[in-house]
Amino acid sequence: MADVRAEMPASVFKVVVAEGDRVDVNDTLIIVESMKMEIPVCAEEPGVVTRLKVAEGDTLKEGDLIAVIE
Repeated sequence: MADVRAEMPASVFKVVVAEGDRVDVNDTLIIVESMKMEIPVCAEEPGVVTRLKVAEGDTLKEGDLIAVIE
């Protein structure tokens, strides 16, 4: 099981996956916007997205839980 957490304060620009989706390493989960840049947040392990804790427009702080991959 892998927790995907925010690495910096940002806004959720786009959610690319949904709960139940299978992902591989480097698949984009969400795209965040920080300092006028769009930055993809990618899976670091293969698996299934069992929990998605963000929605488009949410504001993230460093360390906030984005998703859980099992």
